[in-house]
Amino acid sequence: MIARLAGVSVPTVSRVINGRSDVAPGTRERVEALLNHHGYRRRTQARRTDAALIDLVFNDLDSPWAVEIIRGVEDVALSSGVGTVVSAIHWRITSAKQWLDNMRTRSTEGVIFVTSMVNPPLQAELRRLHLPVVIIDPAGVDPQESPTIGATNWAGSLSATQYLIGLGHRRIGFIAGPPHLMCSRARMDGYRAALGAAGIPVDEALIRPGNFYHEAGFTSGTHLLALPDPPTAIFASSDQMALGVYEAVRKRGLRVPDDISVVGFDDLPEVRWCSPPLTTIRQPLAEMGMLAARTVLRLASGEKTESPRIELATELVIRDSTRPPRPPGA
Repeated sequence: MIARLAGVSVPTVSRVINGRSDVAPGTRERVEALLNHHGYRRRTQARRTDAALIDLVFNDLDSPWAVEIIRGVEDVALSSGVGTVVSAIHWRITSAKQWLDNMRTRSTEGVIFVTSMVNPPLQAELRRLHLPVVIIDPAGVDPQESPTIGATNWAGSLSATQYLIGLGHRRIGFIAGPPHLMCSRARMDGYRAALGAAGIPVDEALIRPGNFYHEAGFTSGTHLLALPDPPTAIFASSDQMALGVYEAVRKRGLRVPDDISVVGFDDLPEVRWCSPPLTTIRQPLAEMGMLAARTVLRLASGEKTESPRIELATELVIRDSTRPPRPPGA
């Protein structure tokens, strides 16, 4: 809002807020008047560097999922004249503390956390620094103080399960994500809701734990295929786990989709090239990163968000890993 009213870019507003000298006097006066009028409080933390930056914080970076988020954030940052600092804290308090210490030394305009639990002490310190925070796919309870961005996980999972039911599948295995993530719980709920709506009882033996990674898909897929009455389809709540299921199917001497249908969730670039190409739910990961970057820059310039929670639509992408189940005895 401040940038728009002043007729300048978001980085220009940020330079005024941070007291930098590379702003024309007339522009500075106009921006400062608008900041004062709208009651914006300046940050009190001194900066040691001048480059405007967005801090993008993951728990881990060993996933193509993270690459898509980074790509979206980078696109917006580059077009706005802002740099990006990418960090991984690996769920460790010491790593989070080190990141916070490092962040204080640079001119960070705002922070984007991805699948993270932003604990109260960290929230309090970021508030003290007057740093806006946006969270993509938050862990734990949806935070009240920071905008969050995600996808329609429940609707996507519902759509995937309904598609398999429409093909004729009744025994549908499900491999869940980490239970502390809101997106994982929503995908589980969507799966259960689709079965309930179709009058199919939920068989808890067909639900297996996972963590979004390949190995968990392989382990849980192997378990499901070894059941006395195995599923005719498996819905893995991430593409990486679906590819792990592919490997479990191959190890058992079976074929996708001739012997079992497989569906994933994410639509990572590589799944259209695997054999067979994977039916999945497209999650707009790059777009989520772009929206998070735009939101954090708007907050940094003194604007407010229209909604504390934004969900982008998911989409069923049908490829070659699904088909109707074999008739009994075939």
